[in-house]
Order: sequence, then structure tokens, then C-alpha cells
Amino acid sequence: MSGKHLIESPTKADGATLWRIARDSQKLDLNSAYAYLLWCRDFSESSVVARVDGAAVGFVIAYRKPAEPEAALVWQVAVDSSQRGQGLAGRLLDQLGERLVDSGVRYLETTITPDNEASIRLFASFAKRWNTDLASSRLFEAGDFPEDGEGGHAPEDLYRIGPLARQ
Repeated sequence: MSGKHLIESPTKADGATLWRIARDSQKLDLNSAYAYLLWCRDFSESSVVARVDGAAVGFVIAYRKPAEPEAALVWQVAVDSSQRGQGLAGRLLDQLGERLVDSGVRYLETTITPDNEASIRLFASFAKRWNTDLASSRLFEAGDFPEDGEGGHAPEDLYRIGPLARQ
């Protein structure tokens, strides 16, 4: 696929493709296809999808925290293998950041396993571009997750970026 990336809100029609992109990343915790369909329907205003020639090729799914509306949590970021290495994940985050700031969000949060250096670089780069602070702390220990028979889950660190202001 070639062409310019169009970044916009996902629709429920994107759910199956987002599930496939997440599955093919082999890095993300894969949610059910049903979860991606619901996400695209219920959280489209706090999420973005990149398209090339009409096809979804990357996404950021996030939600506003109900107990803290000035914060949004980025659940997943994924880019199709055909589009990697072009800075698309960063552009998706920037577009989402602009949209969220315009609706009153001042902090962006995400969780990252300590060994996911690419995601750590992505969010550190976002904080630098937005000229704001990034703080991290342990959110979940490995033992907090249920045993899955496949070696368990790595710990998850919480990254909090902000305060955010319009670029």
C-alpha cells in the first residue's frame, strides 16, 4: 500500500482490521475481536485510525478516564507492518493529542512493559515534541496478572505525560 495517510476517527467497520493489526504486531496483548468492534463504536472520539487508500493501516485506541476527565489512557498503538518505519505511530499520537487537548485533556497515560523499548521511545519522543514532562512508575507487578500457562505477564509501568497544551 502506498499513498498519503489520512488520520481520522475509527468506525465500527474498522474493528476487525484493528484486531488483525494488533494480532499481527505480535507485541500487544490481543483483545477479542468483539472488544475492538466495541472500542471503535464507543471510544471513537478518543481514538484515531490511519488509512491509506481507504484501508486502515494503524491506530491508537484510548479512553478518557471517568474518574479523571482531564486524563486519557492510551490502550494500544499499532501500525501495520507495511507502514512501519515512517513515523506513523508518532503522527497518530500527535493527532490524537491535539484532539484530546481541544476537548480538555491535560494528561496522557499509557502502560508499557519494561522490555518494550520501542513503545518507551515512542512516548518519550511524544513528550519531547510536546515539550512536557514524562513520569513513570510501576502500576502492575507480574504477580498481579493471572497465570496463563504461557509464562505469565511482564510487569506494566504507568507513563504519565503532561501537562499538555495545544502545539
